[in-house]
Amino acid sequence: MFEGWPLLSLLIWLPIVGGAGVLAVGRADADRARWSALAVAALVFVLALGLWVGFEVGFAGMQFVERIPWIQAFGIDYYLGVDGISMPLVVLTAFATLLVVVAAWEVVRYKPAQYLAAFLIMEGIMIGVFSALDAILFYVFFEAMLIPMFLIIGIWGGPNRIYATLKFFLYTFLGSVMMLVALIYLRTEAGSFAIQDFYGLRLPLATQMLIFLAFLAAFAVKVPMFPVHTWLPDAHVEAPTGGSVILAAITLKIGGYGFLRFSLPITPEASMALDWLLIGLSLIAVVYIGLVAMVQEDLKKLIAYSSIAHMGFVTLAFFLIFRILAGSGSRDGALMALEGGMVQMISHGFVSAAMFLCVGVLYDRMHTRRIADYGGVANRMPVFAGFFVLFAMANAGLPGTSGFVGEFMVILASFQAGFWYAAIAGLTLILGAAYSLWMIKRVVYGEVKSEAVEELQDVSARERLLLGGLAAVVLFFGIYPAPLIDVMAPSLDALFRIVVPTL
Repeated sequence: MFEGWPLLSLLIWLPIVGGAGVLAVGRADADRARWSALAVAALVFVLALGLWVGFEVGFAGMQFVERIPWIQAFGIDYYLGVDGISMPLVVLTAFATLLVVVAAWEVVRYKPAQYLAAFLIMEGIMIGVFSALDAILFYVFFEAMLIPMFLIIGIWGGPNRIYATLKFFLYTFLGSVMMLVALIYLRTEAGSFAIQDFYGLRLPLATQMLIFLAFLAAFAVKVPMFPVHTWLPDAHVEAPTGGSVILAAITLKIGGYGFLRFSLPITPEASMALDWLLIGLSLIAVVYIGLVAMVQEDLKKLIAYSSIAHMGFVTLAFFLIFRILAGSGSRDGALMALEGGMVQMISHGFVSAAMFLCVGVLYDRMHTRRIADYGGVANRMPVFAGFFVLFAMANAGLPGTSGFVGEFMVILASFQAGFWYAAIAGLTLILGAAYSLWMIKRVVYGEVKSEAVEELQDVSARERLLLGGLAAVVLFFGIYPAPLIDVMAPSLDALFRIVVPTL
């Protein structure tokens, strides 16, 4: 359908240019700006679906490749392409942005055109991150993401938004500067900035260690991993609903994507030598952060800490492959861990977006996120309660939902690394169920505790459309994850061959 089109360039630049157009239109007519933003977001999502439909399943290499010289003096190209690792993340980005535009329709009254334009521009930048095959192009997109999110939190955020935005900016910017130094060094060794050219380098272990740590500084903050996770709860609490959706659904995934695209294939020996560090930090996130989530009094903070714990599960999967190979020698087990980590990333994008949208529905009605202010919501909002319970159970890994598939694959694979890895990793299911059920009990069930809850109105048609669409996706991939796994499996197998070339 889109054969011969520069599809990735369209996906990147259409929302950026469309966002600028929404800004121009919005100065005169806010309603026209909303419809323009919806049209752009919907068109980008259709193009993203075309990317999936036109993607050749079973082929491990890059597809939809575009390459033209950009800054020839330094060997920098405008070089784009996607494989089975990046393509699902592009589609997830387009889907999440469409949700944000629809969710803001009746809620955002202060500068709505600027609000929607910021998300459209950020959408194009994030798709650029997942599509870039030139290291400097990747870095430009990677850093440019900070600007619209900084504005989204700083302008439409809560009372402590300035503190949250500065903390978010400083954490993410300082880590990525170290990555830039590593990329420049790799250019001197490989002769180009093409990321795939870096894969053929055989660097000494000491050099790999330094490069790995530089990448870790950039990607660990984005995930975010313990102990550089503290910016995320503050950012989520202060961010508007749309900002929280994009932060949880997409921005966190860029850290995991960076480990797969850069750390593992470029520094495989250092990744193996330092796997204990990543595994240890990941297990701390799974257990300690899960316990922290249980004592939160703010709905957004609880879900934010839950996101940190779930992303810890992702990084555990990616770096557990070396322990699986050492423990059982099972190549299939290591691949299952990689696939499980990727499935968990995609699933968490849908589930976390749904959870934050549910919190947004409640906040729009009661203007509070304190769990203690709720209770008995199901008595007044039965349809909403059904959606909220479904997404909370998906967040806890309920079988039949997408949240279960990735976690089950990783836990099953981790048994081949050793019993205790699987036992500790399995705590995420227990802790996830604990804080999710505890939240549902206090918010949704029981008697109505206040007059504010008594006056609640159930979800509107727009909100039903949003939550219903997410519910359908969560259930579809929970019951039938094969389309997702089939797309990513060949690319993950190719990655595995680079990381562990002896097998």
